[in-house]
Amino acid sequence: MKAISRIALIAALALCAFAMQAQQVSPFHVLAFYGTEVEADHVAFAKQAILFFQALALKDKFDFETTTSFNDLNAEKLSHYQLILWLDDIPSDPAQRAAFQQYAEHGGAWLGFHIAGYNDDGTHWPWFVQFLGGSIFLTNSWPPLPANLAVENKRSPVTRSLPGSFLSPANEWYIWKPDPRENKDVQVLVSLKASNYPLGWKDTLVGGDLPVVWTNTRYHMLYINMGHGDKIFTSAIQNRLFENALLWFRSGRPKQLP
Repeated sequence: MKAISRIALIAALALCAFAMQAQQVSPFHVLAFYGTEVEADHVAFAKQAILFFQALALKDKFDFETTTSFNDLNAEKLSHYQLILWLDDIPSDPAQRAAFQQYAEHGGAWLGFHIAGYNDDGTHWPWFVQFLGGSIFLTNSWPPLPANLAVENKRSPVTRSLPGSFLSPANEWYIWKPDPRENKDVQVLVSLKASNYPLGWKDTLVGGDLPVVWTNTRYHMLYINMGHGDKIFTSAIQNRLFENALLWFRSGRPKQLP
C-alpha cells in the first residue's frame, strides 16, 4: 500500500510539473497596437495604457507586447496572439482590415478603447460596423469631462467587482446611431447616467442612452469608450474594470486560430 501511495504521489507531482511547464511555454499573449502620429490626447492615453498593461502583465502573469505598425495586422503575426488591443488608432489598409476580420471570425479576441471604435460614413468598413454591434459614431461631448457611470450587468466578470456606479475621470463621450443596445447580440455592461446631462460646454450632449462598455456576443470582443487624454487611469475603480476585462479574455481563451 505504501508503494502504491508513493507512486500516486510521484504521478501527482509529475502532473503539476507538466502543468507549470505548459503555462511557462504557452502564456497568454497580448499585442497592443497604437499610433504616435494621431491626436495628441489619444497618444497620451496610449502611452499611459502601455505602462498600465505592462504592470498588469507582471502582476497577472501574461505576455504583453506593443507595436506602432498596423502592418503587423496580418495572419502570420496574429496567429501568435490570443488578444489584440487597439489603443488610439484603427487600420485603414484593406489587407490589414481583412486580416483582422479573419482573426476575429476565427476566435481571436479584441479589446478596443475610445477612438478604436470610431467609424462614420467615411470609414467604408461595413464589416467593422456590424462587429461593433451595428452602430456608427453620431456625436460627442467636448471638452473632456468626468461623468457618473452606471454598472448595468454585475454578472459579467468584467464588472462583477465594481460598485453600482462610479465617477469616471475626464473623457470625451461618444453617442452612437443606432443605439448599440438595440442589437440583440450586444450586452451593455456600463452606461452613462442620465444625471450627467447636459454634458459638455462646446459640444453638449443633452440626453439619450449612451452605452460606454459593451460586448457583441457573436465575437470575443469588448469596446470601452474611455481613452481620451491623460486622466483615464486616475480612478482605481475604473482601473479595476480594465484589469477585469483583460482577465476575462485570459480566462475565456478563444479556440485555436488557423
